[in-house]
Amino acid sequence: MNRTLCALLLVVLSLGACGSGGDAPPVPREVLQRALEAQWQAYASGKTAFGGGVAMQILSPAGNYFLSAGMEGQTTNLHHFRAASCTKTFTAGAIMLLHQRGLLDIDETITANIPGTAIPYVPTTTEYAIPNKGQITIRMLLMHRAGVFDVTNDNLPDTVPQPFGGRTYSDVILEQDPNHQFSFDELVGVVAKYRISYPFVPGSAYHYSNTGYSILGKIVARVSQIASRGRIVDEESAKAYADFVRTELLAPNGLTGSSLPTEAREQGLPAPSVHGYLWNGRELADVTLSNMSLNVAEGNLITTPLDLARWCHRLLRAETGLNRTTVDMMVSGQASGGGGVYGLGVSYAPRLGYGHSGAHEGYLTLMYYRPETDVTFVLFTNVWDVSDGKTSLGNQVVANGEMANTVLALLGY
Repeated sequence: MNRTLCALLLVVLSLGACGSGGDAPPVPREVLQRALEAQWQAYASGKTAFGGGVAMQILSPAGNYFLSAGMEGQTTNLHHFRAASCTKTFTAGAIMLLHQRGLLDIDETITANIPGTAIPYVPTTTEYAIPNKGQITIRMLLMHRAGVFDVTNDNLPDTVPQPFGGRTYSDVILEQDPNHQFSFDELVGVVAKYRISYPFVPGSAYHYSNTGYSILGKIVARVSQIASRGRIVDEESAKAYADFVRTELLAPNGLTGSSLPTEAREQGLPAPSVHGYLWNGRELADVTLSNMSLNVAEGNLITTPLDLARWCHRLLRAETGLNRTTVDMMVSGQASGGGGVYGLGVSYAPRLGYGHSGAHEGYLTLMYYRPETDVTFVLFTNVWDVSDGKTSLGNQVVANGEMANTVLALLGY
């Protein structure tokens, strides 16, 4: 079972339709709380030794609410958790902010030079000699349409030498050394070394790729370093990426409960936090500690329900420093399967809204905004049901979406 299974969350697109919205009268929090508790109890019923729970933050014209059920202790909207691929909205936001400032052009290929320099967006080293490199644009990476093979979600081809053939690169390395320090260069280098890609011309199809976002993280690091100090130190890429997002997106938007760990040793969560669990049908395992150096720029965000909801709300309302023209570019996308659309780091699910989902071992997250009603919600669970592998986990994702829609329907949305 892969640690990060973002593409799986596309199954939520089959959920029941959203409410039509409109001006809704205030609803007592207790009504919503009881509804979420009933939904969670129904989902957890019959699961022996099951643990974990669900939490939901809502920002709406009818009021702002925080609800939780099944969580240990007194969970609040300031408790920290792993938001996984919701990180991609920050990476895309960083790229688009640089584009907005004229410091890069998303329609240039990744082999083009950073504006005003003789330095390319990605290094000319062997680690970045990936298939079709000269045809891949930054926009394609943002939209998962570049064909860059995902070394954390997909098994490497059987033709790749053992122990990697038929397995994900990340699983093999973590089994060998749970404290291994990953880097952008290493992860992209696997794609280059084994000459692997998805079987389509860049730009012509969709295939979700965490490794594509590793390349975007590298680009953010290189362009921001040039802009701030006139030179690049590639060895500091992960830190430079995180520093730019922290300085330009987290701090200006008051997201003080959010962080982007880049070091293998940073495996815990800040207090207060919500533990993450795996349930295999018989017993519960605590998987809170995690080496996030693997997921920089594509899934390393630690945040709180309130921070994440505020970010989504402000991002889609063009209030984060990205102007309306830029945000309109981000939400304009192409089909991604299951009725969904993927834009520039922002997905659209017809029955959820605009935003993103996230799946990191122990945590499942939905983060969406509905412009027609000006409603934002974040719902996350802190347990994975892997009793039947990806099937049970997919069913849990569907159940999460149903919980969100049930509660929002009570608000008239």
